[in-house]
Amino acid sequence: MRPLVCLCLTGSTIKEDLEIAEKYRSYIDVVELRVDYLEENERLNIRNFPSLVKIPCILTIRRVIDGGKYDEGEGARTTLFARALSFVDRDSAKNFAYVDFEEDFNVQSLVDAAMAFGITIIRSVHDMKNPITNIRERVAKLRKTGYEIPKIAFMPHSLKDVTDFCEEAAKLNNTNQILCAMGKFGLPTRILAVKLNSFLTYTSPKELMENLASIGHIDPIKLCDLYRFRMLDKDTTLFGITGDKIEGSFSPNLHNEKYLKNNMNAVYIPFHSTSSADSFRFARAMGLKGFSVTIPHKETIIDFLTEVDKKVVDIGACNTVVNMGNEWIGYNTDCTGFERALLEFTELENLKGKKVSIIGAGGAAKAVAYSVKRLGAKACVFNRTTLKARRLAELYGFEYGGLDSDDIPKLKKYSDIIIQTTSVGMYSKDAPDENNDPIWFYDFTGKEMVYDVVYEPEITPIMARASIAGCKVHNGFTMLKYQGEEQFQMFKEAYIKSLRDDM
Repeated sequence: MRPLVCLCLTGSTIKEDLEIAEKYRSYIDVVELRVDYLEENERLNIRNFPSLVKIPCILTIRRVIDGGKYDEGEGARTTLFARALSFVDRDSAKNFAYVDFEEDFNVQSLVDAAMAFGITIIRSVHDMKNPITNIRERVAKLRKTGYEIPKIAFMPHSLKDVTDFCEEAAKLNNTNQILCAMGKFGLPTRILAVKLNSFLTYTSPKELMENLASIGHIDPIKLCDLYRFRMLDKDTTLFGITGDKIEGSFSPNLHNEKYLKNNMNAVYIPFHSTSSADSFRFARAMGLKGFSVTIPHKETIIDFLTEVDKKVVDIGACNTVVNMGNEWIGYNTDCTGFERALLEFTELENLKGKKVSIIGAGGAAKAVAYSVKRLGAKACVFNRTTLKARRLAELYGFEYGGLDSDDIPKLKKYSDIIIQTTSVGMYSKDAPDENNDPIWFYDFTGKEMVYDVVYEPEITPIMARASIAGCKVHNGFTMLKYQGEEQFQMFKEAYIKSLRDDM
């Protein structure tokens, strides 16, 4: 059976929770009533909630130590459980379908009552600070009577912790359990519940997302529409994007839309990582057939690949990895995507005669420098670490400089086109300042054309400041789109090959 979608209801009133459940009804299979979030007087009415919501319901009263809000002691909590489970109705739909008891909650009368009334016990263990290991042993231990659904939830420190967890979870076949890693590293475990043999996945409504912000929930609409959760199965081919700043990436939208249009049983997911080694191990362990690479792994991922194409060799950065059997091959589609987008923006056929400033010296800057040289421009590379700027500049005979007011003369000299390639300003909605605008010290004249490879927000701080001065500005969305189209063709080829290999 496919994993269920559970909506966590953390409203302060029964009325609020009912309204939210109704709004998301078509996207969910189960709701979890988080009694610990209800106002004290509202908790008196929880017994009637299942008959009002008319969706199978989990009763949860989560303690602070387990990531909840309930702090009134075990005696009061036991009484609340008893109130909610009392006066069982012959119509099971009017009772709670599930109740969540923690591993150390041992009130036998409530356990007996739940089992007698046909209420399934979820026996849970949470670690809000550290990973949990020995998953199979812990799951077996949680099945105290053999009828419970064990639940393990933990906070990973890295993607490595998630990979270890996934490898163990994949071995739990033909049993019901709930498994999830929390936080920004844990998102793959929520989307790929079917691969982890998890009974359900937890979601939160957008309206209440902040209540469980540290948990790392996804909203059910995004889960079902963007990641097509209900269509995923054991045979779904996996692709994805890895990096340290991928929370707002639009790449999943671009790729998953193409998979749907091309009738591919595939999904493209984000897997956050601070280490290229962790990213590659996750991709290999989960059997990904390809993944996109973004900041800060475009250079270091190369060390883990079997082979790279000439552009990766020339540029020194890789943004696309394709798994062709036992071969992990690296490509760079940033450069072709950037060239196409930049020429459209500038309305030029090439950059001959233009003087260009390249802000940054990382993986994206390397692709930009390669393209700027190929298009015929003269350029200067600017970076906070001048040595990095020098190393990149010397590859192409460019000038170089730092990023402070002493470099204003060079910026003015190379100001026909200013290309911002760093992550500075990404996701920032604040007014331009020295923290979100890498050339905050430079006064635009209005004659510069400014291209920022960042696309979220739509108007980045440097773009906002340049636009006010009268400059023509553009963000990196078209570059993302064009390089993504090239990636998709590579991923599609890998997908077709994997189908043939499985025949």
